[in-house]
Formats: sequence, C-alpha cells, structure tokens
Amino acid sequence: MPRPEHEPAWRIRPGSLPVVATAIHSGHDLRPAVAALTALGSEDRRREEDPHTERLLPDDATRVVVGRSRFEVDLNRPRDAAIYRTPEDAWGLTVWKAPLPLAVVQDSLAIYDRFYAELDHLLRSQVRRHGRVLLLDMHSYNYRRRGLHAPAQPPAQNPEINLGTGPLGGRWPAVAERFVDTLSKMPFLGGHLDVRENVRFKGGHLCRHVVRRFDGRVCPLAVEVKKIFMDEWSEQVYTERLAALKTAFTRLMPELLDAMGGCG
Repeated sequence: MPRPEHEPAWRIRPGSLPVVATAIHSGHDLRPAVAALTALGSEDRRREEDPHTERLLPDDATRVVVGRSRFEVDLNRPRDAAIYRTPEDAWGLTVWKAPLPLAVVQDSLAIYDRFYAELDHLLRSQVRRHGRVLLLDMHSYNYRRRGLHAPAQPPAQNPEINLGTGPLGGRWPAVAERFVDTLSKMPFLGGHLDVRENVRFKGGHLCRHVVRRFDGRVCPLAVEVKKIFMDEWSEQVYTERLAALKTAFTRLMPELLDAMGGCG
C-alpha cells in the first residue's frame, strides 16, 4: 500500500552519543503525484541514490534516515535547487515527462522545509544536552559510470572514503585530521581503507546549513563512501564489506568525540 502523503518522509531513532548521523539520500519512495510524472525507471533512480547508507550509520548515534527519494526533493541542495528541473540538474537524466505542476513543486518544498525545521529542533536539543555535537552526513558515490563491464574510474581520484570539510571553512581541524588518520590506519578486511579529504566532494548544503545555524557547537562532516559495498549497476550488496564499514564508523566515533573536546 502506498504511503499516505501526509506521513513524515523520514524517521529518527534516538541514540546515547552526542552524535547525529544522517542518511538523506538513501530513500527511494516517491509521492504518488510525483511518481506519476517521472520519466525515470526505478533502476535509473536507484543508481543515483545512496542505497544502504543508512546501514553504515554508527551504533549509538541519533540516526536520521530519509525515505523519500532525492528525485522528489534533494535535501542536500539549496532550496531553490532542491527539485531537479533539467537534465543538467540530474547527471544528464531526463527526470520528468512534462514540466512539474506548481502544486507538486510546492508540496515537495514543504517537505524540504519541514525536514530542516525538524533537523534544527533536533540539533538544538542535542546541543542543550551535550554542549557540542558531531553530525555525520553519510553518502555514497558511483565509480563505474561507464557501465557494468567497463573499467572503474581510477583510484587516484576516487578514494574509498572521501571526507568533505569544505563547509567548515577551516573549523574543527583536529576532528578532520583524526577522522582521516584513524580510519585510514584501522584494519579493514585484511587491509586498510583509502581515506582522503575533499578529493571527490567537499560537502553539500546540509553541512553548510548546520555551520550557519550552529557554528562552534555542531561539527558537521560530510562522508562519501565509494560504492565498494555494492554493485552500482546490479544493486548486489556485498554484505561483508557493508558490515565492516559499519563497524569502522562505529569504532571511529570515540576518536572524533575526543578530538572535538580540544577544538571548536
């Protein structure tokens, strides 16, 4: 049965740590009014979403998991760019059969507004409780865009973990340094992860919003995981890698919280 349009498009699970972890692009749902207008099939949409990133969120964090697809409203873009209008907005994909009616746009932007209002409320309550809060904004990215059987994009420009710190503007340097240093040295399935800062992505609107609203009190880190935990074309999940990544992020949290105690 389709989800009623008035229900929330995300869910929040409280945690004990001063950490809020978000998976804002993991969702695939569309409101019926939006689904009727899309020109994309489910597989094309899923390839550009971030499936399973909610399964990477660390234990004991307060988890914010969005079920609504970024193709309805992209919560990691500014409000005036949150709805894809042209192929240039969406990796060259033609998203709509026809221009969107104003009512559909307004309803999607209302979801955007409610999300940010609720996120701000959540972060305010976490700051009151803990003083300082870490926000982990979890994403994933494709590295085999040429096709299922084509060579992957070169590792030199595609780290397995990309830490985006652009919105921080140099704030929280010890936290970023600890993230890269600790995670890259952590054993991972017989080897180590390639972890680098601001190579593929520098962070999006959610982190910029948090810096503007909570500067010095919330440290937002944008994390992009290369889709080494799944096949981006067939959608097959590599469960051992997914579980190992989840464990790594969970073990990383005490290190980052320790680093937050010494800078701001």
